Amino acid sequence: MRLFLNHTFSCLLYFGLLLSFTSCSDADKPDAQTIVDNALLAHGSQQLDRSVVSFTFRDIKYRALRDNGAFVYSRTFTDSTGQRVHDVLSNSGFKRTVNDAEVALDDEKQQAYSASINSVVYFALLPYFLNDAAVQKEYLGEATIKGEPYYKVKVTFAQEGGGDDFEDEYVYWFHKERHTMDYLAYNFKENGGGSRFREATNTREAGGVRMQDYNNYKSNDQDFPIQNYDRAFEAGKLEKVSEINLEQLQVSGL
Repeated sequence: MRLFLNHTFSCLLYFGLLLSFTSCSDADKPDAQTIVDNALLAHGSQQLDRSVVSFTFRDIKYRALRDNGAFVYSRTFTDSTGQRVHDVLSNSGFKRTVNDAEVALDDEKQQAYSASINSVVYFALLPYFLNDAAVQKEYLGEATIKGEPYYKVKVTFAQEGGGDDFEDEYVYWFHKERHTMDYLAYNFKENGGGSRFREATNTREAGGVRMQDYNNYKSNDQDFPIQNYDRAFEAGKLEKVSEINLEQLQVSGL
């Protein structure tokens, strides 16, 4: 009986210590929401709630006006025939004018043009949108890139409110000390699918907001797990495919 009691006590003590250790580990685990909140502060993203951001990207002029929940995104360019095209995406929908005359578009084209404008603005203003209602965050762990320490956070989207691309997945690398978003990776389904890894470059402040360009990389493996892009980047196994440069950048408040 004494041996049984000692054995029982030992088991209870072991499981008690294990439970305590697990609880402490969970308590010490960084919180994805806190990591993102700190990044938004570090980037001055609160300035974008009521703002006008303008820039030129690949010879197309973009303008993003945000007034809390209201937004008007526009782009202006000259097409191959020399006509001036002006697209506007807002809470009210999408509209295209060519030489100041409105053009009727079918639903498929409206959706494609809307997604195109929204995508450019979305990436330009990151990490601004990472607290949207449809965003689901998950802490993945820590990483070291170029000798610097990072937290990894995965982002997915709820179907309701997540837009047409709600199945896309993102991973962000936030600096542990500076709280800046220095790298991101994402996968996509359209055009046969794939994934990309972006490295922030040319970081500068505009209107109190940290803005940055990117080097754009890909893996030769179309199904490469995006959470492993940090290791592939460190190992020099990625191919640089483009640069994302925002030119003539201006940010002002309303």
